[in-house]
Amino acid sequence: MALKRMDNIGIVVEDLEETIDFFRELGLELEGRAKIEGEWAGRVTGLGDQHVEIAMMRTPDGHSRLELSRFLAPPVVADHRTAPVNALGYLRVMFAVDDVEETLERLRKRGAQLVGEVVQYRDTYRLCYIRGPEGLLIGLAQEL
Repeated sequence: MALKRMDNIGIVVEDLEETIDFFRELGLELEGRAKIEGEWAGRVTGLGDQHVEIAMMRTPDGHSRLELSRFLAPPVVADHRTAPVNALGYLRVMFAVDDVEETLERLRKRGAQLVGEVVQYRDTYRLCYIRGPEGLLIGLAQEL
């Protein structure tokens, strides 16, 4: 049996509305929202009686999704949002964009902050990392 695809990446946030708005500004589309609760959900995650609001964001090409989750219960137990790039575990999401500078300008209006600087890798990419809503680490890459 072969791997078919990666369905989505999940990010836990405190402010679901602000985060949805930020990723909409980046260019993702809100595919849907739901409340996830019940014993079946707790059996999957191992958290027992959980209550979560989710929003599924889709890239314009329809191939990738970002699942944003806000836990109502049980409470959040750890916070990795301000971890530096050399921290263990999941780190960031990288998005391909048409124009890094234009994207940065739009996202700065929503509070995004450049982590280092915009750099060029050979004649291939212009790249940068930003901190988005709630300090989430996001990569932007412009193919040259």
